[in-house]
Amino acid sequence: MPVPVAPGRWPLLGHTPAILRHRMGFTSSLRRHGEIVRVDLGSMRTHFVTTPDLVHRVLVADGPAFEKGAMFDKFRPYVGNGLVMSSGTFHLRQRRLMQPAFQRTELARHVATMVRAAGELADSLRPGEVREVDQDMQAVAVTIVGDTLFSAGLGSAATEEARRSIPVVIKYGMLRVLSPAFLERLPIPPNRRFDEATGRMRAIVLDLIARRRASGADHGDLLSMLLRARDEESGEGMSDVQVHDEVITLLSAGIETSALALAWVFHELARHPEVERRLHAEVDAVLDGRPVTFDDVPKLEYTRRVVSETLRMYPLWILMRRAITEIDLGGVRLAPGDEVIISPHAMHFDPESHPEPDTFDPDRWTPERAAAMPKGSYLPFGAGARQCIGNSFALTEIITVVATIAARWRLVPVPDKPVTVKVTSTAYPSRLPMTAVPRP
Repeated sequence: MPVPVAPGRWPLLGHTPAILRHRMGFTSSLRRHGEIVRVDLGSMRTHFVTTPDLVHRVLVADGPAFEKGAMFDKFRPYVGNGLVMSSGTFHLRQRRLMQPAFQRTELARHVATMVRAAGELADSLRPGEVREVDQDMQAVAVTIVGDTLFSAGLGSAATEEARRSIPVVIKYGMLRVLSPAFLERLPIPPNRRFDEATGRMRAIVLDLIARRRASGADHGDLLSMLLRARDEESGEGMSDVQVHDEVITLLSAGIETSALALAWVFHELARHPEVERRLHAEVDAVLDGRPVTFDDVPKLEYTRRVVSETLRMYPLWILMRRAITEIDLGGVRLAPGDEVIISPHAMHFDPESHPEPDTFDPDRWTPERAAAMPKGSYLPFGAGARQCIGNSFALTEIITVVATIAARWRLVPVPDKPVTVKVTSTAYPSRLPMTAVPRP
């Protein structure tokens, strides 16, 4: 079956100028041209999938026929061969080794860290004070992932470097993804900044791992679990490089995803007073003035709906897969090595799957309405065998932090300070100043 070519293709540069100019608008428009649309990133031909059914096939039903694609290759110098990048039997082995760190018992233990970090932020607020909420939420996320991964204070240099370097890597890594391959080899500022950030992170994390190995101490944190983990069949553990790659993966995913979701939750609460009122009523009823516990999280049902809707509104922009075998996808015959692009953002704003997609509506996540959504139409953490291993951790963290702060404070927009969306791999606020108002 012939594949339609997306409009706006340039010689040599392909669709890269159109994508960089319009970003999410470009990818969301492709559904008008077919279920599978050709998009060229420089000289690289890709197949952009526009329907939930085909997305589900790529990620879940036919998942074994695909591996991580060219987008992830561009980030490999930074993330290495961690769970986000690895494939095949190695990926399965690493996932088995890491799974105990994300079991329910471990998650319950980490809620105290989440409550403490959120409580420290709530304690620092002052009535009428204007705060940069996106920065505050990043600080909370850094504290939580740092203290669970390294124990309080033991990995402070690594977490501070992550705070500095991760935005740089994501910004310039996405430019690499969308640009012709020859630009990656040029000594231009974006490449230099990407390489410098990657080098700093690698040095600090490897030094921390070496010191932990030498001490032999078990600090009860995720790093200690990674160092202790042994394969059930071979009895082998991870090398220092493998531990490094998983630490970088957890730092990157744990900081950016949670921080951005938290910032956007408070932005949307401020824009929707009735949603905010309902969330406050639930938080007051469930907590009754005490700190959040692990058992409270499933009781905060409306809060979870607010979080789910925020993750729908501000998702990952694109991800890629590469066919590893010949396969028929929607009538298009893919050969090994063919690249496929999926846009969680485009799926989340598809009006056939999510009516009135531009409307912030937590009630679309009632059990009845959520059950009616097509498979493949909601991808906040991916899907299938490669779904983010930390999805339950992230949801618990976001709900816990939101409830802890909302129990005591409202965050109100600053007049004449409009918030705009910047897009790299996901949606960032241009800035997010908000005024702290104590709740009665």
